[in-house]
Amino acid sequence: MFQNRKILVVIGGGIAAYKSLELIRLIRQTGSEVIPVLTEAGERFVTPLSVTALAGTEVNTDLFDPAEEARIGHIALSRSADLVVIAPATADLIAKMAHGLADDLASTVLMATDTPVLVAPAMNVRMWQHSALQRNLATLADDGIEFVGPETGDMACGEFGPGRMAEPQTIMEAIDRILNPGERLAMKVVVTSGPTWEAIDPVRFIANRSSGKQGAEIARAFAENGAEVVFITGPAAEEPRVGIRVVRVETAREMLDAVKQELPAEVGIFAAAVADWRVANASPSKIKKKSGRTGQQLTLVENPDILATVAGLENRPGLVVGFAAETENLEENATAKRVRKGCDWIVANEVGEGTDTFGGDENTVLLVTGDGVDRWPRMPKSAVADRLVAEICDKLRQ
Repeated sequence: MFQNRKILVVIGGGIAAYKSLELIRLIRQTGSEVIPVLTEAGERFVTPLSVTALAGTEVNTDLFDPAEEARIGHIALSRSADLVVIAPATADLIAKMAHGLADDLASTVLMATDTPVLVAPAMNVRMWQHSALQRNLATLADDGIEFVGPETGDMACGEFGPGRMAEPQTIMEAIDRILNPGERLAMKVVVTSGPTWEAIDPVRFIANRSSGKQGAEIARAFAENGAEVVFITGPAAEEPRVGIRVVRVETAREMLDAVKQELPAEVGIFAAAVADWRVANASPSKIKKKSGRTGQQLTLVENPDILATVAGLENRPGLVVGFAAETENLEENATAKRVRKGCDWIVANEVGEGTDTFGGDENTVLLVTGDGVDRWPRMPKSAVADRLVAEICDKLRQ
């Protein structure tokens, strides 16, 4: 963990501001100095006295403080730290940053800084999903701003979804990655994720229960380690992290075309749950239910096998990793699939009745390679992603 650094912490106006107090405490435990900036809205949630007591130095709140501005206070603040952390970063603060507004101390400091900036978003799920907010995030990502979170979970407002500020320990890990970058992954990684939808008619389709969570976490883990990530996703509820290029598709054929367009790449991770079959002739209009007819017959044809196709290409990724979702004989079926598909590794998990792999936050997997089978304990999907990326890095170094 980083030590003896100067971290400027901007506290925005949201209920997650209470977490900033713990973040300040953790930063100071490393021997680092905290320079706190509290917005006017932030003062509605945490007091200047609390921030000052934990930071060990007076909190900065006023752009028009005569004593400070006599020394060009906001400029000095913006240049005094090794890193600027915004936690919580509200939709308002993010919009100000994206559009270059500077009408209070926090936004002026952010406008004037020449040091790295880490943003920890926190807001209602609908605000997070709003197109204007997503445009602002994309602008900041293009400007080189780093992000941590948000996480998915219960909101203070009673709703559920993405928008929870990352936990203080997670933010600390992100700070450490920025201040101590170490070995970055100078590689391109293609990750497929989510289900595919195969139309029956304009209303109905063939699909599966994949949430896209594991694929999204793998993309996040690669991006945090410096890789260029292309995230090719079918229709999934899981939102990709900021700073990752996203290609949205619907069908298996569209996904295969998108993957081919992104090659060559050093690594290909095929976590998508691709529909094996599609309707041969999907109806251009809604199929009506007719009285007296016992059923509707559909003629199915096999979809292209994305994993096998890519593994057999001349410009295949250097390491091709497939996924196997099985309801029985997990190790046997996954081992056979690795050989049959021609891929390098298979990550296998059980999805039968009684499991919560589809849609859940945890996973239990086997990693099948040419060297054998490695059984991993049950862990959060984020931890599975981090371990998989670490294993891949070790393999590539070898």
